[in-house]
Order: sequence, then C-alpha cells, then structure tokens
Amino acid sequence: MTDTAQKFDYVIVGSGAAGAILANRLSAHGASVCLLEAGPPDNHPFLHIPAGFIKVIFNPRYAWLFSTEPTDKTNGRSIPIPQGRTLGGSTSINGLVYNRGQDGDFDHWAQLGNDGWSFKDVLPYFKSMERRIGGDDGYRGRQGELPVSDIDWIHPICEAFIQGAMQQGMPRTADYNGGPQDGVGYFQRTIHNGWRMSTARSFLKPIRGRANLHIKTHSLATRILFENKRAVGVRYSHPSGRGPARTVLANKEVIVACGAINTPKLLQLSGIGPAALLQEKGIAVVHDLPGVGENLSDHYSVRVVAKVKGEKTLNELARGLNLGAQVLHWMRKKPSIMALSPSLVHWFWKSQPHLDCADLQGVFTPASYKEGYVGRLDNFSGMTAGVWQHRPLSRGYVRIQSSDPFESPIVQPNYLEHPDDQRTLVNGIKLARKLLRADALKPYFEKETLPGDMCQSEDELFDFARRFGVSSYHVNGTAHMGPPSDKRAVVDQELRVYGLQNLRIVDSSVMPSIPSANVCASTMMIGNRAGDLILGKRHS
Repeated sequence: MTDTAQKFDYVIVGSGAAGAILANRLSAHGASVCLLEAGPPDNHPFLHIPAGFIKVIFNPRYAWLFSTEPTDKTNGRSIPIPQGRTLGGSTSINGLVYNRGQDGDFDHWAQLGNDGWSFKDVLPYFKSMERRIGGDDGYRGRQGELPVSDIDWIHPICEAFIQGAMQQGMPRTADYNGGPQDGVGYFQRTIHNGWRMSTARSFLKPIRGRANLHIKTHSLATRILFENKRAVGVRYSHPSGRGPARTVLANKEVIVACGAINTPKLLQLSGIGPAALLQEKGIAVVHDLPGVGENLSDHYSVRVVAKVKGEKTLNELARGLNLGAQVLHWMRKKPSIMALSPSLVHWFWKSQPHLDCADLQGVFTPASYKEGYVGRLDNFSGMTAGVWQHRPLSRGYVRIQSSDPFESPIVQPNYLEHPDDQRTLVNGIKLARKLLRADALKPYFEKETLPGDMCQSEDELFDFARRFGVSSYHVNGTAHMGPPSDKRAVVDQELRVYGLQNLRIVDSSVMPSIPSANVCASTMMIGNRAGDLILGKRHS
C-alpha cells in the first residue's frame, strides 16, 4: 500500500445487477464510492438494442466466457456459462426477462435463519427499484429507476401456444410477479422505448455527474487487501495484464459484487476460502472459510424444437429484407423483433400433479436454433419450448486453478447429479412436448425436430437432456448467506463476511438457495437492499 493510492468510503468490485444499484444508493447519500469494472464501457450499440444480445453474449470483449467441467451427466461436454463483462454486467448481455420468483423462495431464505429476507421483507426493495405500468400496487413499484414493460410484438403462434396451454389446464397469468406464479402468459422485460435497460443504463448513466462516484473500467480486481482481519482496499490491474498494478483504498468497506463465479475466485485469490485449497495454490491464508466457492447451483435448460408450417417465424424475420423491415420498424418506434427478449412466453407448472406449486419454468418463442442452442437460427420455420427445473438439488463449486488472477477458475455445477433433478427434468421435457402438440398449435405444428419422434422412453429423454442441455446462466450460491450455526455460510444476514471486518458480498453468490426464476431480478433486489443495510437504514 502507498500513500498515493486513492481513498474512498466504499470500493465496490463489479458493476452488474447488484453493484451498479448499490453504487447509486451509497453515492446518493453522500458517500464517496469507487466502482471497479473489469470490462470496458457499455458503448457498443448491440449492448443496448435488445436483439443485439445474440452478438454480445459470446463476445469475449463483453462477456466472461466461463465453461463447466465435463461430466457424464452432460455427455462429456463442457457447458458455456457466459457472464457479463462490461458496465451493467450480465444485465447488459442477458435475455432481458424480469422474473422475481415465488414468495416462498424468500420465505425459505428466512426459514434457513436469515432474518429480514422473507418475501414480506424483500418486497419493498423489489418495488422501490421498479417502474412498472399495470399490476397490483401492493406488489408493483411505480417510481423506481428500472422500467419493466410488457411485450408489444404479438405473434399468432405465441397466442396459439398460450391457448394450447390453457386447454391443458394452465391459467393465463396476468402478472406472474404480482401474485401466484403458476400459469402461462407473456414475459415482462427490462426494455423501454425499444432499448435494453441494463443496470448501467438505469442506475449509473443518470448519475454519472456525481462528484462522489468514480467509475473505473478496464480494472480487474486481483486481490482484496487486509490489515490483519480488516479489509482496507483492492489491488487491480488492466485485464490484459499490461501496465502496473494499482491500489484503491476503502475507509469504510470493500464490497464484492462480481457474481457467483468471479466473487469466490477473488476471495480465494485474496486468501479467503478453504485453507487446504489456498495452501495447495500457494496463497497465504487470511481466513479459513470452507464455504467460499461451494454450493454452486444453476438452472439446466433443455429445448424441444418443432418445424412450423403456414407462418413466418423469427427464423425468417431475422434475415434479409425481412430483417431490414424490422429494423425500420424499430427505428420508427413501432413493434419490432429488434426490441424483443429471446423468450417471449412463460409457462410455470408442476412436474407432478400432487405438488403445491410450480417446480418447472418453461419458455416459448416462435424461433428455433440449430441443435437447440441459442445463437444460430435454423434455416426452416421453427418454434421452441424450453424447460428447466426451478429448484435443482445438485450442487457444485468454483475453485481457482492457481494464484494467477488472469486464469479462469474451475466451474463445476454438477448438473443432474441428484436423481430428483433427473426425474423432474425428464417430466418437464414430456410436458414441453405435450404443449407443442396442443390442439391450438395444430395449424402450425409440422413435426418435432429435436429430440424427434424416435426419442420416447425416459432413458432416451434423459440421454437427450445429457446431450443437448445448456446453462440458463443463473449461477448463484457460492458465498451463501446463513446463520452462525451454518458452518458453510460465508456471509451473515447483513451480507458481512464471517470472521472479517469491513468486507461484504452483494451479488447472486449470497443466495442460500436458487429462486424459482431467472436470478437477475433477485440479484438487483439484493443490491438495492444492501444499500439500506450498509447505511443502517430501514425501508419504509
């Protein structure tokens, strides 16, 4: 440490779903804040045009291109798990869906010993960051920075899918974020006037003029600095490794908000984690904390694809003259595929009739991708029904490979290791196939192309899941919150790291269990609530 290092009240590492919101909240109350972001500024147009996600989600300039370790449950494949690497983090490259989850998800967090995290406790933080038109005032916010909109581009095949699901007993849901989740309907999105509303655009751009907020891009945190057990600053470098390492100091707290992969990596590089792992990698142990990097979970998604007859799908509309027409519509602020999330319709349902609430999330879109993988549209008219298990029981880990901060960590979610996960997903695939064959879709359904009619038995469906399943990019839990009695917990109910001073974690890694949802909305809520926890406030 040097006397020339810049000093701030708070240093926040990571500008994603939680970090950007927290920087806004702390700086609004007069604190000096340094926000470190490893990636570049969010100045590429594809980061702001919703349809541009397909161009940036696997672009190493704007995404960390992590991959899982192969297992027999993934047929020996490494599964890509891209995570955002620019201002706004994954909110700048994700699928734009706004989905809080079920009330019971958060009540479960509280039941695990995390006081203050029940649904009743967290609802005000969802509401205060949200600007939503429609829905029940008891559930929805009106004055927040984050616009949450409804789809304005309606395709006849989407309506037919919804009608088909209703024919099979699913209710049409007016607001899955404002009451019971079970049912079918259109997703809500973080899109406004045709533009992606990332946390950078919603929470940072309007306050860039604050003198007490300093945003440093191209700044990869390589180590948290300590004096004894007290966090005092962060060492960071250019992600390329070029140039000198620099230091920024925190008078009050260091706050790690790097996400469920990079957060445990940074902690382990800094000497916080399982002592045996740190010693093996030649890292001096600052604090032996066995849970750092453990408890990793994710949603493992499988997509069923059918060939469409009698109607153009996105496969045609996203090409040639059709695409030109869609761009023109978008420029004129008319409904257009340029302002769509990749998944248009949701269906939340039960894998078995006796369950009390949905344990499956499904998505539908009038588009299909080669080999069921997002990124390469099929050459024929297609539609896709994807599905994943809400609350998988399989758990994995994130562990550094060496003391080199520029080396990616080992990421192992252990997809489908638990037998219950296998059964639930196979039931979900069966349901997705049934929905695509509903009477209302018969005018459009030509044939199933993936997995195809030859795949029928449960063993064959499980093998299909092994060969074609992908990450939903909903990683979480690797520095989970828990009471002192939970010896694997990393943070307490105020997100303070156990055994250390002035160090907090604020991102999806603190989730003690995965929500029944895409994790982005809940991560934003965590960032919003952390502002009050740090400032010692109570939300009114």
